[in-house]
Amino acid sequence: MITDENANTVERILEQRRTQRYQLQLPLQIVQLGDQRVNRTEKTRDISSGGVCFLSPTNVEVGGRIEYLITLSGSNPPVRIRCLGKVLRSQQPPAAEDVPQFEIAVTMERYTFVRADELEVVGASA
Repeated sequence: MITDENANTVERILEQRRTQRYQLQLPLQIVQLGDQRVNRTEKTRDISSGGVCFLSPTNVEVGGRIEYLITLSGSNPPVRIRCLGKVLRSQQPPAAEDVPQFEIAVTMERYTFVRADELEVVGASA
C-alpha cells in the first residue's frame, strides 16, 4: 500500500534513470527532424548526459532522428552544443489539455561544441 510517507520513495524508484537528470531551462533549437530541415526554438525541461526533455506545442514522430542545438546560458560568447539523437517519447501530459503541449524526450547520441564563429553557419543552414 502506498502512503504519503512512502510516496516519495515509490516516485524515485519509478523515475530512476541511467544518468542523473538536471532540471534546467535552456534554449534548444531544432534544426532537423528525420530528413526535414526545420528551425524551431524550444526550451529544455530537463537534461542529462544521455538526453534531453523539452515541451513543444507540436507533436514529433517517435523513433525519428533529430538534430538540435542547446545554448548554455550565461556565457559570452554563447556556448552551443550540436546534438544528434533519436526521439524516444512524444506525449501530451494530462495537465496540458487546456493548452496543447507535448513532452518530447530525445537521446543525445553524439554531440559537438559549436564555436562562436560557426553560429551564423548553423543558423543559415536551418
